[in-house]
Amino acid sequence: MRRLLLLSIFYTIFSFIGCKNKSTNTDKVYIGGKIVNPNLDYIILSRDEDIINTLGLDKNNQFGQYLENIDPGIYTLQHNPENQVVYLEPGDSIMIWVNTYAFDESLNFSGRGSKESSFLLNLFLQNRANNDLVLNYYKIKPEKFEKISDSIHQKRLEEFNLISSQRNFSDDFKNMARQSIDYEYYDLRERYTYLIKKYYPEYAKLIPKDFNNYRDSIDFNNGLLQNYYLYTNTIDDYLRTRAVEYCIDKHKDRDCFNVSDFDNIQRRAILIDSLSSTPSIKNRFLDILLSKAVTISSNDEDLKKVMNLAESLDYQQIDQIKQLSSIQKNYFTGKSLANFTLLNTNGVETTYGDIINKKTIIYFWSANNIRRYIWQFRTIKKLEEKYPELDFIGVNLDIGHEKRWLRILNENNYDQKNQYQLSKRKFSNDYATKYLYRLNFLDKNAVIVRGDVALSSSAEFESQLLQFINQ
Repeated sequence: MRRLLLLSIFYTIFSFIGCKNKSTNTDKVYIGGKIVNPNLDYIILSRDEDIINTLGLDKNNQFGQYLENIDPGIYTLQHNPENQVVYLEPGDSIMIWVNTYAFDESLNFSGRGSKESSFLLNLFLQNRANNDLVLNYYKIKPEKFEKISDSIHQKRLEEFNLISSQRNFSDDFKNMARQSIDYEYYDLRERYTYLIKKYYPEYAKLIPKDFNNYRDSIDFNNGLLQNYYLYTNTIDDYLRTRAVEYCIDKHKDRDCFNVSDFDNIQRRAILIDSLSSTPSIKNRFLDILLSKAVTISSNDEDLKKVMNLAESLDYQQIDQIKQLSSIQKNYFTGKSLANFTLLNTNGVETTYGDIINKKTIIYFWSANNIRRYIWQFRTIKKLEEKYPELDFIGVNLDIGHEKRWLRILNENNYDQKNQYQLSKRKFSNDYATKYLYRLNFLDKNAVIVRGDVALSSSAEFESQLLQFINQ
């Protein structure tokens, strides 16, 4: 039934295209389709963080447009809070059908040039399954995981070679696809290395000397993949693991796995600054790291250390970090949030002072980061059951998107008792989202006791909660 529906939709749209322009348009790209249950009335097509075009939806939630001057490569289709990659080459005519209620699972590509995007989507879904695999298999010995990861890598290559022999893929796409498969493999090894060193240090001693040899193949200036999640995830995990390894080597008596520690952030920033000479790649990671360092700063001395680090690096967004630092002064330890306004789920404005009457943990989330907020709610639910002495309050950062916020709460059956949305702020959404990784530990008067802690499911994090409870 769904297949017939898809064919009907595509036939209707292709008929429209044919009436509008019967030329071959081999130097152009056509992209069109339909969104079921749309969140917005448009889709954004971007590449390298630059918006290529905004595609509006009509009254039937359909869209379609010819695009000129499209270079071959990976592009991002964004329909907030969802996004997915699409591969485009001149001459393509790609149709898309998706239901936002199950975005990745329902996404379907059709038409000339669609096989490339379908391959990337399938690789994404397989890689997402690997996230669970790593969490299940990091407890096994390195020798066994080595065989598992090699087997996955080989299977991916064999699948691609088979598909490639049946499809007329361009050399550009073949090159990109093979690199993507390699980076999936690198990231599997990198995440395992981090987890085994953190949770099973006795197994870490068994890691073969050549286990991480793939690191020599990581290209920190890969313009082809710079906005592809398999590539950026690999670099992110590499920086995290290397910073931990450096700490273990130099400071054997310290907790080296606190990724919110300034020294850890500083090491990662220095690493990417030295490894990448591509501004768009380097500044992407530096912005994330330096912004996090700012938002966990508790006083002027902390902020000064962050600014000194930023100025020592080849970093192009110094002014943004300065602006974020001025915002952060409102969130120092000892500052009161009592008069800060929020919106409750009934649409009524309130304040932190009105809703807080005991020790409270404030966590922030956004609909634009779906995988993170799913993890956040799952983690918080367990903590609520374990620590009834504390209140856990979720604050959604997406001002102006009240319907989307409430829809997420309802669709996922999230308890709305302690859910709020920011109602006012004096800074843009870009700055607000920098606070996604910060928690506020507040006393019963809504005064900040700690703001340098990130949410975690680790024993170390729970010890911080216990320390807060017993203060």
